[in-house]
Amino acid sequence: MLLEQISTLTHPDASGAHSPIVPLAHSPIVPLAYFQSRGIGKHIFKLKNYLRVLKKITMQYWLVKSEPFKYSWDQFVADKETFWDGVRNYLARNNMRAMKKGDLVLFYHSNEGMEVVGVAKVSKEHYPDPTAEDDTWSVVNLKPVKKLKNPVTLATIKSEPRLAQIQLLRLNRLSVTALTPHEFDVILQLGETTVK
Repeated sequence: MLLEQISTLTHPDASGAHSPIVPLAHSPIVPLAYFQSRGIGKHIFKLKNYLRVLKKITMQYWLVKSEPFKYSWDQFVADKETFWDGVRNYLARNNMRAMKKGDLVLFYHSNEGMEVVGVAKVSKEHYPDPTAEDDTWSVVNLKPVKKLKNPVTLATIKSEPRLAQIQLLRLNRLSVTALTPHEFDVILQLGETTVK
């Protein structure tokens, strides 16, 4: 996406006409000095920052629960990718159907541990649950992104004023819940973890 945006930039040539900066489609790696020598490096960094903010605004955030004795974070990492099946609650199903590829998902160990242990991402949007008898229920595919440096316990979440409205507490029986960007960031902060 960034290269596509940059490839449309132009600069004046010797005749004063504007021509493409460089054929980036054919030269994907361009030395930074090339842009700096033409005084446009700062514009490219502004574009990168703009795209980073745009991605942050448009991305959705979620939390999924799994009992570790049934399917743990470690097993998830070993599998590298899984489809999230077995959801039989309509609101949780609708949340999964709202997920978009690339959305970030917190992985929460329920019943045992009761803590957020990692970050996953949606790798495939919803399709019929292969373990269900009909098309009423859906799954999405998830891939692990990063383990939290410090798991964030339910007790910590309950004691954090910035998370007072989190659905994990208000809809505590729901296995798939939505998060605000702020709630997602707070939990990563508590877990001393960053995700690009």
